[in-house]
Amino acid sequence: MAKNPTKRPETLGGYIVHGIPFPVDTDPEALAFLKRMAPIQIEQEYAITYLHSYAQDSPWFAGLTQKRLLANQAPDSGYTYANPRGHDMYSGAETVWIDITERPAAVHAFTVCHFGSEEFLAEMPFVLALIEFKDVDTLLLTRLLGVDPLAASIDWIDMPVQPKFLRNSKLKPTDVYFVPKE
Repeated sequence: MAKNPTKRPETLGGYIVHGIPFPVDTDPEALAFLKRMAPIQIEQEYAITYLHSYAQDSPWFAGLTQKRLLANQAPDSGYTYANPRGHDMYSGAETVWIDITERPAAVHAFTVCHFGSEEFLAEMPFVLALIEFKDVDTLLLTRLLGVDPLAASIDWIDMPVQPKFLRNSKLKPTDVYFVPKE
């Protein structure tokens, strides 16, 4: 039978602390000071492994891995969504997947981003654009590359563009981006 240890073994790690006020005397009057003590704050890195499911949007991401841009279409009305959408917003009917990779596309609107998340820091400034496709009823928000963000121009509106895909998929919406049509 194993004995219960009387002392926990020391491990490496923890914090080296300085200047944390604590009374030398531990009688109740001295310990009353602790009620007025400021909170101790520490800063530490925190990592977690997160299992994420794309659920009904999985075919959209699978398409990106194959250099294909998929959209959803309502079978009864033909209303077409550039972003993954499992059900039509008007009828509630389940949508079907269609391939819009080769459809004519153009810049509908854009903005130049001078600030962004950590993923885009190396690309700043960068251009976000709403892309419109022939016979698609909604727009796709994506990055626009191949233009100079510091020379933004109203001439970019209606500019024909084409999709490009990352060679090695990250299974993220950023696996697709657009460039001026060649």
